[in-house]
Amino acid sequence: MGVGPTAQESVTSPVSARRVTVAVAAAGLCSFSLLYAPQPLLPQLAAEFALDPGAASLAVSAGTGGLALAVLPLAVLSEIVGKRRVILASVLVSALLGLLLPLAPSYEVLLVLRVVQGMAIAGFPGVAAAYLAELLGAAGVAGAVGAMIAGNTVGGMLGRLTAGGVTDWLGWHGALAAVGVIGALCALLTVGTLPRAPEGARVERRALRPRLRTVRSGFAAGLRTRVLWAQYGVALLAMGSFVALYNAAGFRLTGDPLNLSPAVASLVFLCYAMGSVSSATAGRLVARYGRARCLLVSLAVTALGAVATVADSLVIVVAGFVVFTGGFFAAHAVANGWAAAEAPTRARASASGLYTLAYYLGSSVGGTVGSVVYGYAGWGWLVGAVSVWLGVAAAGVLLLARPRVTATA
Repeated sequence: MGVGPTAQESVTSPVSARRVTVAVAAAGLCSFSLLYAPQPLLPQLAAEFALDPGAASLAVSAGTGGLALAVLPLAVLSEIVGKRRVILASVLVSALLGLLLPLAPSYEVLLVLRVVQGMAIAGFPGVAAAYLAELLGAAGVAGAVGAMIAGNTVGGMLGRLTAGGVTDWLGWHGALAAVGVIGALCALLTVGTLPRAPEGARVERRALRPRLRTVRSGFAAGLRTRVLWAQYGVALLAMGSFVALYNAAGFRLTGDPLNLSPAVASLVFLCYAMGSVSSATAGRLVARYGRARCLLVSLAVTALGAVATVADSLVIVVAGFVVFTGGFFAAHAVANGWAAAEAPTRARASASGLYTLAYYLGSSVGGTVGSVVYGYAGWGWLVGAVSVWLGVAAAGVLLLARPRVTATA
């Protein structure tokens, strides 16, 4: 019927390559603006529902926890029903839930909606890279993956800045509604631009349907590889540290002695821009100094930035967040790349899924535990807890990746 050649041509032409780039960038904007929109609103949610910081942080952790629970099942499902279908369902359902969140009649209902929204969002980060490889092949995938990561980063920053920037005028209901509209528009753009896979890829996918045993063996190999556990540990503990500090940032910046307005306090999320610079820089330094050394230094820089935020000077606190954010994204880039490089061939997709699972599990659990520590003991104790977690992650790299420490890449 001519479907295969037409589809193949559509994804290799410059116009359609741009179309793919637009589609995945829009999906990243949709997914991550919605996922983290409640983070700058935690002080307002705490005041509205008479919550302590730990209970308020569940508005973030419920979403990332739902994502962690669903990412592996949806990755397997995509091999059966198709990756494009899973991605489209992901952005549409998560955007719809984003529009419903401001209507939640109670905090409990809000949390349930956030869990379901996180599970819906999981279909994008868990499937997108494999979809792009299937669609574009090795030659064209790098640029599209770069656009996807940029969309993810900008989406996370945009959702936080939008919600925090309008909450003074619209309240938390209006802030979530504003982000929901952004998510819905990006979801519609994804639906209109995301192309189908070539016929050959669809035939290959159908051939894979009865081969779930291969998927299971891949996960087993990903769990047996010693060095990968070090990277899963970095994903879990570093992401937990990162979200813990940012969950409490709104309370820290709007409280004594800094006393910023919520709109001004939300500008701290501009520090995320540092992540794009540091992750790219870390990637270049790995070739020269080796993965282990770069990862350990990145974790140390992350801890140093966290410690700087203990100061009562706004300038030093902001500088600390910049350093903390840059260090975290550098560590994440090195650990993620290391996991992909060290995974056995048949376990690369599984290792990626397991890394993503650890990453968002850390976000959910670490973000909540850190907020509880802050609520009961204050910012200094939170920074101490975060520093310990980062130290444990570094110890895991030294112990589990010891045979690789002298490697140059």
